[in-house]
Amino acid sequence: MAQFNYLNEIKSLATMDGPITRGPLQRWAKKSGNENINPSSSLQNISNNISVCSQSMQKLSVSANQSCNNSVLSSNKTPTRNDKKKTPSKNKSPGRSKTPTPNKASKTPNKADRFIPSRSNSNYDLCHFMMTREEDKGEEIVTQTAASEALGRALNDTEPGRLLQYTCKAPAAPEGYQNRLRVVYSQAKVPSTVKNPTRYIPQAPERILDAPELVDDYYLNLVDWSQSNILAVALGNSVYLWNAGTGQIEELLTLEGSETVCSVAWVQGGAPHLAVGTSTPTVELWDCEKQKRLRYMDGHTGRVSSLAWNMYIVSSGARDGNIVHHDVRQRDHAVSTIQAHTQEVCGLKWSPDGRYLASGGNDNLLNIWPIAQGEHYSQPQYIHSFNQHLAAVKGLAWCPWSSGILASGGGTADRTIRIWNVNTGANLNTVDTKSQVCSILWSTHYRELVSAHGYANNQLIIWKYPLMTRVCELTGHLARVLHLAMSPDGQSVVSAGADETIRLWKCFMQDPAKKKQPTDTKAAKSLLNLNSLIR
Repeated sequence: MAQFNYLNEIKSLATMDGPITRGPLQRWAKKSGNENINPSSSLQNISNNISVCSQSMQKLSVSANQSCNNSVLSSNKTPTRNDKKKTPSKNKSPGRSKTPTPNKASKTPNKADRFIPSRSNSNYDLCHFMMTREEDKGEEIVTQTAASEALGRALNDTEPGRLLQYTCKAPAAPEGYQNRLRVVYSQAKVPSTVKNPTRYIPQAPERILDAPELVDDYYLNLVDWSQSNILAVALGNSVYLWNAGTGQIEELLTLEGSETVCSVAWVQGGAPHLAVGTSTPTVELWDCEKQKRLRYMDGHTGRVSSLAWNMYIVSSGARDGNIVHHDVRQRDHAVSTIQAHTQEVCGLKWSPDGRYLASGGNDNLLNIWPIAQGEHYSQPQYIHSFNQHLAAVKGLAWCPWSSGILASGGGTADRTIRIWNVNTGANLNTVDTKSQVCSILWSTHYRELVSAHGYANNQLIIWKYPLMTRVCELTGHLARVLHLAMSPDGQSVVSAGADETIRLWKCFMQDPAKKKQPTDTKAAKSLLNLNSLIR
């Protein structure tokens, strides 16, 4: 159709609708201003141009008819087109511009109604061949690129393969790994390898109590929590009882003069009896319900800084380095006295099964004493004496769910927590806490333990047993945390610091999906009537 458009353009050039004088000056007329132009000669030149255009139109029509006939005859061949159209030649007069002179009517707007790509980059012969070839010939194109050959091999049924694959297999995720975006893609339950995924440990204390005149002394033991949910705290020369259930506070006793309270310990089994060690040095037994002193027991020459119960036997450790076992049922209460340490006994704990007594002293020694056969006090000869600690051993705690496992902590020069198996005498693990270890407690719901620290960080640390990796740190005390005590349900821990505050932490809250374990209420049933037993 291009040749017909071209003929229409030639016809538009040849049309003369109005007088030529109304049109703009021709370029050949503007070329030279010095030449004198004869109007008659210009009209003659225009008539010559018109005759030339009519002759060229006749030639184009003949050539167009021939090309159409040729294309019809050669329908089985690929048509070819020339990229450039030949424009008809025009007569040139001397002194005129080489550019043909257009008429005013030839100035048509350029309509960009479609996009025509460059035909020089198109292979029309190949396109015509692909469109006209028969399907049964099955001829393939010889020229293939390397990418097409590789794709053909991958898609071939006879040669198995993948279009996309890794050269190396991705490494497996560590055991117990939980993707933090898993909830976005799946609502499935958490894998069984991840234990307690929803456990939350509050970083702030649930309650803060004021504890004025709390003695800042590393070797004393001034806080204990009973099975009846009563917290006993020694402040100066007085002992106060705080009911954790009702929040009621009562004053149990106040010593006279310069005498101070050095240690407190509740009897086992939930009975309302509290042992109080003083600086006189004596051990007093109090009935907290009647607020009455039941026994007054001596036997030491130095202040009584540690106490531990085993049934009706209360063992006391003092600054004189001795351990005295008191039978509260008998008039002669001191049933056994042991020269345990060369310096003050600041840590004293009976094992839950009552088989061993652990004592820690300011002489950096940790001694393990076996129970006397048929009795509830220990033998005078230790079975183990550990000297690995480099400072005073005050923090002592027996594991409640693994027999014979003991945790011990050293003072400022040591700063380590050591895990012992007293059945074999082996040191199972040692961890450097970077701070003075003041107290240790085991959790009854988790395989964890919590430690209280002094210089220089003054924090609580929860450790995962047996690897002794840190679970979390609880901060808030402005001075060293001297004492720890566990609630009877095993979910809360109370800490007392030298900043004269007592803080309650909910760090071992039990999973509500688990059933509550029954508490051990054995022992000390005979202690309910201690007044009648004392002669």
